[in-house]
Amino acid sequence: MTKLPLGFSWAETSDPVATHAYLVRSYWAKGIPLETVAKSIANSICVAIACDHAQVAFARVVSDKATFAYLADVYVLEEHRGVGLSHALLAALRGHPDLQGLRRWALFTQDAQGLYRQHGWSQYPHPERMMTKDDAGVYL
Repeated sequence: MTKLPLGFSWAETSDPVATHAYLVRSYWAKGIPLETVAKSIANSICVAIACDHAQVAFARVVSDKATFAYLADVYVLEEHRGVGLSHALLAALRGHPDLQGLRRWALFTQDAQGLYRQHGWSQYPHPERMMTKDDAGVYL
């Protein structure tokens, strides 16, 4: 697994309560129920980083483990940003044995395009081919 800055360690398991505490205030999952977060973690490939035994960073991937992966819920707590934790999360997921040889990865982001570009991501070249079905009020 990717080396982390001093004082940080890879969490052995993802903490649904800590993840929920962040996601419930995020722009993409505002109001998400704890039960939904726990179910999403249980059904995803997750990585988390801890500091002083508390989860401070998290990311997950939903995948068929053969052709496609969707990167979701990437976050680093504000007080731990700027030391490379997001880069470590992305590197750990890209190196995960179940996520090798995939044809396509996807993600949605409002403000982190610069981070993802550093890891080889780009805008989808054919936006007219992509469709979504959103229920923006599902957590309210």
